[in-house]
Amino acid sequence: MADESKIGKIWQDDELDAIVADYFAMLQAELSGQAYRKVAHSKALMEKIGRTHRSVEFKHQNISAVLDELGMPWIAGYIPKRNYQNAIFGAIDRYLSRSAALMEFVPASRGAVTWVGPPELRTGEDKTPEGLRRLVRQFDPVQRDFRNRALGRAGEELVVEFERERLLALDRSDLAREVRWVAVEEGDGAGYDVRSFDAVGRERLIEVKTTNGSARTPFYLSRNEGELAKERPADWRLYRVHEFSRHPRIFELAPPLELNTKLRTETWKVSFS
Repeated sequence: MADESKIGKIWQDDELDAIVADYFAMLQAELSGQAYRKVAHSKALMEKIGRTHRSVEFKHQNISAVLDELGMPWIAGYIPKRNYQNAIFGAIDRYLSRSAALMEFVPASRGAVTWVGPPELRTGEDKTPEGLRRLVRQFDPVQRDFRNRALGRAGEELVVEFERERLLALDRSDLAREVRWVAVEEGDGAGYDVRSFDAVGRERLIEVKTTNGSARTPFYLSRNEGELAKERPADWRLYRVHEFSRHPRIFELAPPLELNTKLRTETWKVSFS
């Protein structure tokens, strides 16, 4: 039963730590394919901290929103809501600092691939709270995905399979047999990962970027990839594989990337000559 004295009051750190830990327990079960009941979790949490069902559900949606900004999967059914209590950032920081392995998750199996359109480019003022900005800098999704070689390799393999199936569906089994996983056969220096074809046999040079996060999760583009995109704009394509840990989705970007994305210089090369 809810504690009436807490209705309308700010959540305290012990309550936030409890709901964040419970949220991640559910998320780990979901990603691992284990059965669990949201209702049972919510009921136990309500009894423990004395908050209403509405308050608990709303906080779950707050947590989903933060995880979305961190380029992480979130629990299906808890649609992100971004009117945060700032203290939630500290609670998620405390949890992830102890349990960082969850951010490197690569599923043993995956669902069917869905082809989708790219997200719209946002314009206007960025109203992200400073506490969330700090959290994103600390657990940088761009760096994390870049370092996660297992995730990147799994995404590339998915695209190889996807392209072969696409060509077979177009009755081009001859071209399907010619699809190559260039990043594995030749290494990462080609400026693309997968060599495929369109229906008439023209080359498609596909760079694959994979994340467990949503379509809007940022990613790195190397100088080599960017230069090849400019040199061969008719052939080069970027496949953004997202929501990989649950139900993989892919959208495509074609050069010039500046039309649909914001490109920013993030690193500096330091040398002595």
